[in-house]
Amino acid sequence: MNLQETFGTDAPVVGMVHLPPLPGAPRFDGDRAGLREQMLADASALEVGGVDGIMVENFGDAPFYPEDVPKHVVAEMASLGTELVDEVSIPVGINVLRNDAEAALSIAAAVDADYVRVNAHVGATVTDQGLIQGKAHETMRLRDRLDADVAVLADVGVKHAAPLADRPMREELVDAVERGLADGIVVSGSGTGDPTDRSVLETARETIDDAVPGTPLFVGSGVTAETVDGTLELADGVVVGTALKEGGETTNLVDEDRVRAVVDAARDR
Repeated sequence: MNLQETFGTDAPVVGMVHLPPLPGAPRFDGDRAGLREQMLADASALEVGGVDGIMVENFGDAPFYPEDVPKHVVAEMASLGTELVDEVSIPVGINVLRNDAEAALSIAAAVDADYVRVNAHVGATVTDQGLIQGKAHETMRLRDRLDADVAVLADVGVKHAAPLADRPMREELVDAVERGLADGIVVSGSGTGDPTDRSVLETARETIDDAVPGTPLFVGSGVTAETVDGTLELADGVVVGTALKEGGETTNLVDEDRVRAVVDAARDR
């Protein structure tokens, strides 16, 4: 993945669009139009605030399906993704929670999105949805079959999860790139909005530089206006959600001023 080609910068700030509960989810409020309006309002605030890319995910759909989401979720996210890609002029990514890489990649290919995030691309991890297993062998073959120019960003040590076995991060990261063919790596804290441990970031940076040089490294949680400078000393990009929301609450609307604060801090480093 060439960050300059994809995002127009070597240190992209990617902002999150956390979708409200979709139709079929327990907390869906019945207002499809309102759902779309919130998505587009958040996307506009992110773009005007200066982010380099957007990642959209079905954040409100808890409790999440572990792997295969129903067809109605794919249809809804494809419809929303089409509107989002048409509305903004910056790269868009898709994440289908909890770990439906097939759906994410299929949606991205259909709506002309640029990248997907896969929470478990290789290996196995224990989550609140139970055991989820990486399906890199299926995901990367599907990308070839669809002839999709879509980058795959793979989590290593994904949040809201614990490894099934005690395996060094170095091994999992190298496997994700060399055997799973991931285009980029994401490391994060223990949960949504939680800071990413500095030692984890340092290990990931050292591993990439030593074993898989050139692989982009993103930090996927806990980045704020106060920490983005130090984070980008080691990471190549950041994915930011909670810090960009009103009051710093994940489920609130995107706050354009908070977006600018994070983007300005990233640019001024």
